[in-house]
Amino acid sequence: MTIPGLTLNNDITMPALGFGVYQTPPDDTVAAVEAALETGYRHIDTAAAYQNEREVGEAIRRSGIDRSDIFIETKIWITDYGYDNTLHAFDKSARKLGIDQIDLLILHQALAGEFTLTVEAYKALETLLADGRVRAIGVSNFMSDHLTRLQDETSVVPAVNQIEVHPYFRQSDVLTANAEHGILSQAWSPIGGITFYRDGSHGSTLDDPTIGNIAAAHGKTPAQTMLRWHLQQGRQVIPKSVTPSRITENFDVFDFDLTADQLAAIDALDTGVRGGPEPDDITRETFGLEIAEA
Repeated sequence: MTIPGLTLNNDITMPALGFGVYQTPPDDTVAAVEAALETGYRHIDTAAAYQNEREVGEAIRRSGIDRSDIFIETKIWITDYGYDNTLHAFDKSARKLGIDQIDLLILHQALAGEFTLTVEAYKALETLLADGRVRAIGVSNFMSDHLTRLQDETSVVPAVNQIEVHPYFRQSDVLTANAEHGILSQAWSPIGGITFYRDGSHGSTLDDPTIGNIAAAHGKTPAQTMLRWHLQQGRQVIPKSVTPSRITENFDVFDFDLTADQLAAIDALDTGVRGGPEPDDITRETFGLEIAEA
């Protein structure tokens, strides 16, 4: 089947459903991405900090699918911020992926305490966009105030803001800010995996009775139900898995619709508790990671 597309604010279209490789070990990445592409996914989300860009590129080459039919997204890590460093970071990512043009290149975090570096990194993305080396640019884990500060000092509105969104942490304020700026919201951990693999005290969204009851009413799994919740509310989603059956399950989400009451019931599960780190706590000192050249 053909995945529906979402039109970004620069008229580029990206698939509504993508495949993520966060925390996928390099040794498992090639097989996982090959399975995703065989299933029908045409958007792969990776990042320099995941240290598996090379394997993503290898899987794409092995697939035999035309490069123009696959939407590739990656991210610049904070240790490569600054104008010249970010331009070089593009070269590193493109070389590892084995491609000349990246479809969507985003900043992985905001450096609240060194926002000038963040701005300079984003200006490098603007240059890459103007030069045609990337097709769209964006950000990740930017809060409302970060978006406002960025807009005050740059000229291109981000096409995407990739943020933590799942039933237990909806981030409605950031979703609203994204919409006001014309930025597509992209959900990482869309089925709430971070609620149980990072801190089990939050409980598992997969075992939530409200989600389970809604899923049963449609003959679907809780994971499929959560993905459908995102899609119907206009978000792009990037579920991840290394298990072929789960990869296939997460793809089968376009043949049913949740009712308005069911969407609202899932919205009401929001705890306001973030699973990932607080964005303003991100610093190069605490989260620095050297990104290899090759």
